[in-house]
Amino acid sequence: MSSSEMPNFRGTTVLAVRKDNHVAIGGDGQVTHGAVVLKGTAHKIRKLKGGQLIGFAGSTADAFSLMERFEGKLDEYKNNLRKAGVAMAKEWRTDRMLRRLEAMLVAADRESLILITGQGDVVEPEDGILAIGSGGPYALAAARALHKHTRFSAKEIVTHALHEAAAICIYTNDNLVVEELT
Repeated sequence: MSSSEMPNFRGTTVLAVRKDNHVAIGGDGQVTHGAVVLKGTAHKIRKLKGGQLIGFAGSTADAFSLMERFEGKLDEYKNNLRKAGVAMAKEWRTDRMLRRLEAMLVAADRESLILITGQGDVVEPEDGILAIGSGGPYALAAARALHKHTRFSAKEIVTHALHEAAAICIYTNDNLVVEELT
């Protein structure tokens, strides 16, 4: 999916990296409404009850609704992240009420890392790196360079790349929350 087809969510950056059997997802803490910063310490990354990690970009209320539904899908599909992601994307795209929700989700477990969108997309990156939100392209570029040219762990790559995104994107701050599965 090209960046011109992705919704432009302002006010967040979420980055996920898989490296050496570890996965880390991190997000900044800034919440904006237009050009106004409403909060600088939001937590956009959650550890789910089944041990998965999830991060979101977009409307906070919409994202929380989607995360609850996704947890239900994980229960339904016995914690199979890929199957739950496909079921979630299908429901999100076809349900009249869900279609109106404006958010994107990045989810990970020990075997999978996926992006789930309201357009019905479930994307697993070839290089093990995903980024969403307004600072996503900056974090993605930094993470890819760090992944190729350093020996940093997944968590270190996420942390350093998010700091780089925060230095460039006015909708991203450097108050980070980073969770890791090892």
